[in-house]
Amino acid sequence: MRSEETPFVGGPLDGRVLPVLLGPTGHPPKRYEIPVPDADGGEPTVLVYRRVQAATTRRLGLHKGWKYEYDPEGRRSTGPKWPWSRPDARP
Repeated sequence: MRSEETPFVGGPLDGRVLPVLLGPTGHPPKRYEIPVPDADGGEPTVLVYRRVQAATTRRLGLHKGWKYEYDPEGRRSTGPKWPWSRPDARP
């Protein structure tokens, strides 16, 4: 499998560049979840980063890569989003 050096912005991984595996389409996942173990041995904390465009070209506005931005309110993924499924209820 191929991987791509992807920068992380915000949160505990701010400024780091990590290799991220690419999917079959050549893109990294839309959401990157990093489990951080608890010091007391309890439930691990999950850091969630969302994929956004890193930059665009000046002239044509073409896409130049990806980066991950920290999402402090991120929720764990519950699986694929099917077109016929109902949207999540948010309070």
